[in-house]
Amino acid sequence: MEEIKLTGEQRREKLLEWLKASSPLTGSELARRASVSRQVIVQDVTLLKARNHAILATSQGYVYLKPSDEPNVRRIVACRHDRSRTEEELLLLVDYGVSVDDVIIEHPVYGELTALIRVGTRSEVYEFIEKITSTGASYLSELTDGVHLHTISAPDTGRIDKACEALRKAGFLIED
Repeated sequence: MEEIKLTGEQRREKLLEWLKASSPLTGSELARRASVSRQVIVQDVTLLKARNHAILATSQGYVYLKPSDEPNVRRIVACRHDRSRTEEELLLLVDYGVSVDDVIIEHPVYGELTALIRVGTRSEVYEFIEKITSTGASYLSELTDGVHLHTISAPDTGRIDKACEALRKAGFLIED
C-alpha cells in the first residue's frame, strides 16, 4: 500500500490530535509518525504555537496543555544548591504534589534566561536527570553559582506552602 502524503495543514492537524491524545511526544517520534524530518515538526509546532495552541517544548518532548492541566496556584521560589543536589531538590518538590514548571537565572550578559522543565512526578524527574546526564549538558544554575528561581505550581496553596517549608529545612530556599 502506498503512503499518502499529507499537506502541511493536514499534518499539523494530526500533530494536534497526537499531542492531545498522548503527550509528551518527542520531535523524533512525531517526525516518524508523520514521515517527515524533525525540522519539519519543529516548524509545524512553531506555526501551531503562533495560532495560540498551548504546546510546550519540554525535556520529555512536546506537551499539549489542556485547560484542566492549568494549576490553580503558582509561586516563584529562589533556591541555591550545587549540581549534585538537583535531583534531591526536584524530588522533594514533586513528592509534595508540586510541579516544577521552569528554572530561571539572571545571566550577567543575556539577562533573564528561562528553561521549561515541566516535571510533576518522580519518573519525570528521573527522565529529566537522565537526559542531562546522558547528554553531558549543564544546568542553567551552574552559570550562576547554583542560584536560580523555579516557577512551581499545584492545585492548592497548602501543597506549595509545605513544599517551601521542606525546601527551607533542606537548605535549598534563599530567604531575606
